Amino acid sequence: MLKETVLKSEPLLKVRDLKVHFPVEKGGLLRRRHALLKAVDGVSFNVMPGETLGIVGESGCGKSTLGRAILQLIPPTEGQVLWYGQDLTAMDKTLLRAQRESLQIIFQDPLASLNPRMTIGDIIAEPLRTFHPELDKQTVRDRVREMMARVGLMPEMINRYPHEFSGGQCQRIGIARAMILRPRLIICDEPVSALDVSIQAQIINLLMALQKEFGLSLIFISHDLSVVRHISHRVMVLYLGHIMELADKDSIYAAPKHPYTRALISAVPLPDPEAERNKQVIELEGDLPSPINPPAGCVFRTRCPWEEPRCAEARPHLDAVADNHEVACLRWRELDQGAG
Repeated sequence: MLKETVLKSEPLLKVRDLKVHFPVEKGGLLRRRHALLKAVDGVSFNVMPGETLGIVGESGCGKSTLGRAILQLIPPTEGQVLWYGQDLTAMDKTLLRAQRESLQIIFQDPLASLNPRMTIGDIIAEPLRTFHPELDKQTVRDRVREMMARVGLMPEMINRYPHEFSGGQCQRIGIARAMILRPRLIICDEPVSALDVSIQAQIINLLMALQKEFGLSLIFISHDLSVVRHISHRVMVLYLGHIMELADKDSIYAAPKHPYTRALISAVPLPDPEAERNKQVIELEGDLPSPINPPAGCVFRTRCPWEEPRCAEARPHLDAVADNHEVACLRWRELDQGAG
């Protein structure tokens, strides 16, 4: 059903060649020089109405930076973020503020994202008071209590403080705060990574239910491919600020094309003990290269089991493998045929 809707719809978000570079200083006092840390380096993709786009990759690959740059919480160095055709990067503060009602974020650390001096009622109500000052106190309170019940919190807890809640409950508070304005897009920045496995499932199911009820679009950032597979419609694999592969979840998990995607998926535990024992795990050697001095050509080549000299000559661009499946690898056809 979603696939049919996507095919007939226009993207609500278009990201075009987005770059986020941070200036850093290298060397000692006498030989100090300036360099650029390329956290995100030329990323382009769309998000459709009602879709969940999962973004996966190791820590340090630029996932969270990308999410914050889309919301203009971090100023992009180059590129465009088109929200319903309007470029957020070109807006002044007044115009951008008007768009924030439709764009929200859920943070990784549930407790740290909440003000410990505010009651949860005030925390959830804060966006309403900011964007709708015309609402009277009783209306705001009624809407907060309604949203609390919707995310699985007892409305009677409205006057309690964040430290009185568990991690899972604090994340529900964060979700209620993000949902109170009925946004069109929510960026979920590793929202379950700090939670127990059983609580993770509850939060994921809650997000999926809210998406269905309110027609939300989600960008779900995570390093856990099992979680991403459960919630996402499409998956984007990010490495050192570059897109390695982008496809619908069924294609990318059943037939990954990029060596990095293959390695990530091979590390996902299988529920069948025998299948888990017999599966072939692709082990990556070495650490993630520095984004200050990324490898020439393919940024993944220094850790790629199938690297060859031509991989250092030019950066591969996203190549269409099939409908809604793109990969940035010079050798994906050979790997598909069992070469290397």
